[in-house]
Amino acid sequence: MSLILRNLQQVVPLRRAPLRKRVEIIREIMRIQKFDLGLICVDNSRIQHINNTYRHKNIPTDVLSFPFYEAYELPGQLLHPDECNLGDIFLGVEYLMRQCEEEGRDFYNTLTVVSAHGICHLLGYKHETEEEWKQVWCNGEHSDYQINTQHI
Repeated sequence: MSLILRNLQQVVPLRRAPLRKRVEIIREIMRIQKFDLGLICVDNSRIQHINNTYRHKNIPTDVLSFPFYEAYELPGQLLHPDECNLGDIFLGVEYLMRQCEEEGRDFYNTLTVVSAHGICHLLGYKHETEEEWKQVWCNGEHSDYQINTQHI
């Protein structure tokens, strides 16, 4: 199915083709390529507004995920196998760019890991405890490793 990638910000120069390629590889690795996915890149102002509206945290953040279906019996197991929409991920690209500049990290590698992290949330993974955080983070690192070994 389709990956919809929208850039709704003008603060950070963003090349969508490399991000699209990497997210398509993530979808293949996670075996979710038959599902629709929205990836929306926004600035600090917009992600802060969304974060405040839905999480009551009036600060910018790196990623927010909005699954099409909220309830999963087990993380990674879709409740509606005939439904082909995972949901939408909002990437705070301005926030991420500042983090990358401060920590000396590659922007597109960071976008890749954060996108994988967002997909994990769409699949029902949460990280309210340390153990849950390790599970979600390891999934993201595993995806990043596989993507990097494919020489993107």
